[in-house]
Amino acid sequence: MKPFALYLFLLALILPMRAADTKTESLVLGGGCFWCLDAAYKLLPGVTHVTCGYAGGAEANPTYEQVCDHATGHAEVVRIDFDPMQVSLGKLLDFFWHVHNPAQVGGQGNDMGPQYHSIILYADPAQKQAAEKSRDEVRKNYDRPLTTEIVPLVKFWPAEAYHQDYFAKHPDQGYCQVVIAPKIRKLEQVLKSEAK
Repeated sequence: MKPFALYLFLLALILPMRAADTKTESLVLGGGCFWCLDAAYKLLPGVTHVTCGYAGGAEANPTYEQVCDHATGHAEVVRIDFDPMQVSLGKLLDFFWHVHNPAQVGGQGNDMGPQYHSIILYADPAQKQAAEKSRDEVRKNYDRPLTTEIVPLVKFWPAEAYHQDYFAKHPDQGYCQVVIAPKIRKLEQVLKSEAK
């Protein structure tokens, strides 16, 4: 067998094994408008996908309008799919505390309402333990009580298609310019300072 053909043969064997070894995990978080969280978590290397959605309430198949009318108990959240070989659960949780104000009551910034509250929805005991540990560390830096709920994830409901990748698709929209873009610039600085 010629060397190049041998190389292609070996590559064909190795790539499927590497793909099978890659394990993706998910974490569901809420901290204000899901458009902000979506854009923020896409900054982190190792995050493979972010989906805007709803969780924490009782209503099945909630709509955006129902959630905004406070009829469901759901929060606006994101499901973050990530490669734990590239980014740890701890890093995702540490970043969470920079993305929003966990001490604000009743919403985030000017986005007011129960659907914008701070929440971590854990999928298993390891996520619960990591979330509680992370919260307890952050609590030391606040002079006000944290409002973040840590609760089990019962069901994640993806939001409507027009909410997905909103900032990437509409960077010139007013809310994106005034609220999301400044937050993203701040988070980029946080990541740069951590990289040093």
